[in-house]
Amino acid sequence: MTDSNKNHWENVYETKNPDQVSWTQEKPQVSLDFIHSFGLGKDARIIDIGGGDSNLVDFLLDEGYQHITVLDISAKALEKAKIRLGNKAEKVQWIVSDITEFEPEERYDIWHDRAAFHFLTAPEQISKYIDITEKYVTGFMAIGTFSKNGPEKCSGLDIQQYDEGSLAATFENSFEKISCLTEDHITPFGTVQNFVFCSFKKH
Repeated sequence: MTDSNKNHWENVYETKNPDQVSWTQEKPQVSLDFIHSFGLGKDARIIDIGGGDSNLVDFLLDEGYQHITVLDISAKALEKAKIRLGNKAEKVQWIVSDITEFEPEERYDIWHDRAAFHFLTAPEQISKYIDITEKYVTGFMAIGTFSKNGPEKCSGLDIQQYDEGSLAATFENSFEKISCLTEDHITPFGTVQNFVFCSFKKH
């Protein structure tokens, strides 16, 4: 991915509030349900890929999870999240990185990604992402992307649509699909985006 991509996201987070971007969720219930369904303790190592200034980290902290990492290409997005969390932000590890260039320093029990993976449209980007998950995820993944009934672009960028079958097939070498569901996400401006979410367990 290029600097222009990073610049794109820095600009989005610099100029727009949560109520002005389509992916904002007051409470990321589907993500929380998947994380709870894995049945791991509060000491599970969780990473939120493309977490930006999403509220997921707030809920995980409130529930007592102790090892949370949030990764995003945009430093500005993470800065917003840190300001929102105040002192609690010190309990979180924040990583500014393009996911395709991410070199983890630890392994993760839970890998969560809502609406980051679908921005990878080139085969080499997708295979890099898969490679990272195969090496550094020890337990479970929850991944949400636009479905075949969802948008074809987001924030002016092309995305890759998936359905249950294609998402499961993408990760089948190292992960077994547990369950999938589709969700209509209502954006802050009242439009509907259809997502497919799947959970996976490492073989």
